[in-house]
Amino acid sequence: MADATSVQRRDDPATAPTSDAAVELSGLWREFAERAVLRDVTFELPQGSTLSVLGPNGAGKTTLLRILATLLRPTSGRVSVLGFTLPRDAWRVRGRIGYLAHEPLLYRDLSGAENLLFQARLYGLPDGGTERIGRLLDRVGMRRRAGELVRNLSAGMVQRLAVCRALLHEPELLLLDEPTSHLDPEAAGLIEPLLGPAPDRTRVVVTHDVDAALTESDLVLALRAGGSVAYAGEASGLSAGDARAIYAGTP
Repeated sequence: MADATSVQRRDDPATAPTSDAAVELSGLWREFAERAVLRDVTFELPQGSTLSVLGPNGAGKTTLLRILATLLRPTSGRVSVLGFTLPRDAWRVRGRIGYLAHEPLLYRDLSGAENLLFQARLYGLPDGGTERIGRLLDRVGMRRRAGELVRNLSAGMVQRLAVCRALLHEPELLLLDEPTSHLDPEAAGLIEPLLGPAPDRTRVVVTHDVDAALTESDLVLALRAGGSVAYAGEASGLSAGDARAIYAGTP
């Protein structure tokens, strides 16, 4: 969980960014002990674009998002987010990123509303965030259940609260790790418009839905098992058949 010293508001003084790209990776490696999870990943994502990240389990997709979210350091290589170098300038970008992970990043012994109010205070939102929180809870259909402890809610309800948390501060960069997991079709229909493309919003979406990735994204990064790059480029340049072959390990 974030603490009060880890969130940088976008209107605080900061040095000028070094790149116009929302995300820039050059020769990124990440290892755990002696096992490489990401291998020599190089990619650039322009601001305002959507990138889908494809690949089988064990391809390093979640590890990549955690690095971009400033939660994990790269072993080597260069990582730039919103024009600032990670991990050196991580504190400058945390308040401009919304991260929806497999774990909800909510305190289980607080209510949904208490979690969101706490996050709003960290981000210094006007009026303590009450108006923004109310609008988001209405949009995800959680207004009536917001007073209940997180630990007493279903996985789908917790995921909807996590969506509110990720969007609370209107981030410029959204990092979405299988955002509709745990959601039934009705709930997914509520959150998909909230997480979709928007003016001045850049998105990185980890998904196993090949067809959606190729039709709803500007760019695709496809990783092989073991974390090497199988494809990096425009979504129109990768066929559904070739994308599925990456999952099978055939390219």
